[in-house]
Amino acid sequence: MTHTTPDVSTPAGIIRLGNMFCDAKALLTAVELRLFTVLHEKGEASEEEIRGALELHGRGLGDFLSLLTALGLLERSEGKYRNSQGADTYLVQGEKTYVGGFLERSNRNLYPAWGRLAEGLRTGQQQSGSDFDAVTRNPHILRQFVGMMDALTHVVGPELAQKYDWSAHASVLDVGGARGNLCSIITKHHPHLTGHVFDLPAMEPLFDERVAQDGLTERVTFHGGSFFTDPLPTADVVVLGHVLHDWDKSQRAALIAKAYDAVNPGGTLLIYDRMLEDESTHIENLVISLDMLLVTDGGEEYPISEAVAVAREVGFADVEVSPLSEYDTLVVCRKKS
Repeated sequence: MTHTTPDVSTPAGIIRLGNMFCDAKALLTAVELRLFTVLHEKGEASEEEIRGALELHGRGLGDFLSLLTALGLLERSEGKYRNSQGADTYLVQGEKTYVGGFLERSNRNLYPAWGRLAEGLRTGQQQSGSDFDAVTRNPHILRQFVGMMDALTHVVGPELAQKYDWSAHASVLDVGGARGNLCSIITKHHPHLTGHVFDLPAMEPLFDERVAQDGLTERVTFHGGSFFTDPLPTADVVVLGHVLHDWDKSQRAALIAKAYDAVNPGGTLLIYDRMLEDESTHIENLVISLDMLLVTDGGEEYPISEAVAVAREVGFADVEVSPLSEYDTLVVCRKKS
């Protein structure tokens, strides 16, 4: 995907680039206010109707709605606003295609943390105050977290279910699979598969809720534990998706080695993350890598070459690399029979 930036050979372009955080904050604020959800329910609404529904003061609201219209998130006709097609598909709470969970997390954690980027670069320390143990102890925050994870797997999951050939396998294990969204997507696409999700015990109630909604209680099983200290269940296919980038290089290598042991003979490890090419110029993935600096104690978007090298070192016989969705890279690691 081509990322368009302002023309930084001009003063106006440089200033515009410096102010692009304003566009982002407008979107994040609209999600926080549930604007797109309200407009979906109403169909369309005037500025005054929006003010009343969202309980806003009114000052600045017209400019706010005009900016969202200029950004392509709203449409305006005869004084009424409605969601654009993209906003109505992906930014309405409660819809299965909702990606706002990721944006809610961006607003809550990433936006403030980016205000301390200079300090992060000076110290190498995370700047969000994130503590995953604290997240798992707070049911409300944990539900927000899994909403963010679901937003990502709603994008990647359907493509992975179709891109990889699952026909020779009987089971799949998603390591760090949260409440089982990816596993649910894959097993629904491939009814011959049984699914397994390994994550912290606090995830289990949310997992039970999700698989029951999908009618998969008999086919997808939860296993509670820590993937650093507890053994992993075995499966024909093991998935490490958006997991390795949370950890430092030595921890990533340890997890790949542990996953190798969990893959049945003749099976496969699937790794996907927003990996970086050497001297990468991929703006979106470089931004995410800096996100990891700001919100984890050692994470980063690591080089593709690192994942390939470690997979071979731990014993995988064949390793292939291909794109997955717009931003991710898929590394397919096959184990000898």
